Amino acid sequence: MYTDVQLLIDGQWCSGSEGGSSPIVNPATGEVIASLAHASTADLDRALAAAERGFAAWRQVSAFERSKLMRRAAELLRERADAIARAMTLEQGKPLAESRVETLLGADTIDWFAEEARRTYGRIVPARAPGVMQMVIKEPVGPVAAFTPWNFPINQAVRKASAALAAGCSVILKGPEETPASCAALFRAFSDAGVPAGVLNLVFGVPAQISEYLIAHPVIRKVTFTGSTPVGKHLAMLAGRSMKRVTMELGGHAPAIVFDDADVDAAVRLLGAAKFRNAGQVCVSPTRFLVQRGVYGRFCDAFTEHARSLRVGNGLEPQTQMGPLANARRLDAMRGFVDDAVACGARLTAGGKRLGDNGNFFAPTVLVDVPTTARVMNEEPFGPIASIAPFDDFDAVVKEANRLPFGLAAYAFTRSAKTATAIGAALESGMVSINHLGLGLPEVPFGGIKDSGYGSEGGIEAMEAYLNTKFVSQAGA
Repeated sequence: MYTDVQLLIDGQWCSGSEGGSSPIVNPATGEVIASLAHASTADLDRALAAAERGFAAWRQVSAFERSKLMRRAAELLRERADAIARAMTLEQGKPLAESRVETLLGADTIDWFAEEARRTYGRIVPARAPGVMQMVIKEPVGPVAAFTPWNFPINQAVRKASAALAAGCSVILKGPEETPASCAALFRAFSDAGVPAGVLNLVFGVPAQISEYLIAHPVIRKVTFTGSTPVGKHLAMLAGRSMKRVTMELGGHAPAIVFDDADVDAAVRLLGAAKFRNAGQVCVSPTRFLVQRGVYGRFCDAFTEHARSLRVGNGLEPQTQMGPLANARRLDAMRGFVDDAVACGARLTAGGKRLGDNGNFFAPTVLVDVPTTARVMNEEPFGPIASIAPFDDFDAVVKEANRLPFGLAAYAFTRSAKTATAIGAALESGMVSINHLGLGLPEVPFGGIKDSGYGSEGGIEAMEAYLNTKFVSQAGA
């Protein structure tokens, strides 16, 4: 059952000290399903004090012991996957199968960082003088303030919490108010596994108030945020005032390039799955489909057919392939993008409208012949809209793919090894996947460049963001 969601402060689940709360709404039905506790300033002070104590204790726990506790948390997450997935679908809307995959991938992420906890190696640097020992030591950076979005409530939180725990840091995570129960279930797994009180704290409330208070506080030494570029820039500015270390995973507008020699059927199948996963509410979702003229008509027809074939509905229903948007604001945004694109000369070949009167359902939408003047070719749609445009040659598509200030993810399809190598090198993006969907695994880097942020949420690079490098040079007495 879906129940009210509380705060986790210093090992205790509790309501906000001032009684603040907000409703949690099922986006498939519009019904209020529970209440969410909001943290007051006094609650944040308690969480900060707990995180400070928690860090002092947790940093002294050996990497081997930290790893064992984290592995136990991963097993608990797997054992509870069915119940957590149902809660996630109720609050977020994605199909139940997607919610379960996200939960299980969260467990894999914990496992991976648990292993990395035991491999935070330093090194010995050969000295120039005899009798001198030069040591490079890795130490945890300190208490972390983390901020995560609603679209992947476990996936985003587990990356930050796991890397921090593995490094020896404590965490205050401001979870997503629209999808809080999944995030709370993740933290409950860590707590039940034996992570000490104060090491992990979970708060909810008014995002701007919480972020400004936590980031400026001297206890916090590291800030990590996943969300929109405008908000990320603001939080990075706040962190910069206090010289806090920052990781930013921000918005994108991923080009998906299909060359004449590509396997078009495979490209449609893979890009269609990626585009409409979680109703397009994915930061690495392909959004600008750039297709070479030789296969343009074939691709447009096949992609339109794919979009029309998708079954949209409540994520709890087994036949559903795409669920609702997270909130009513997204419906208005989708209509705005479609109307603007058509006014600019694009053709609507699938979808383009709300489905039904209840819930936030929007039809899988395909726009073809979309000019670069359309808003949807310049602003991240963050919804189930595929915008398709033709290109003629390699140089032209590279110019268009790199035109925007975003650089999070990019995709390309070609049978030519030469073209694959060239496009991989030419794209200005933190991540490039060619001929398959290869992003987001725990062991590989995950992050963007340009206005899409900096730092990594995956791979060994993610661990580095939570570690200080200390150099110790020691000579004999």
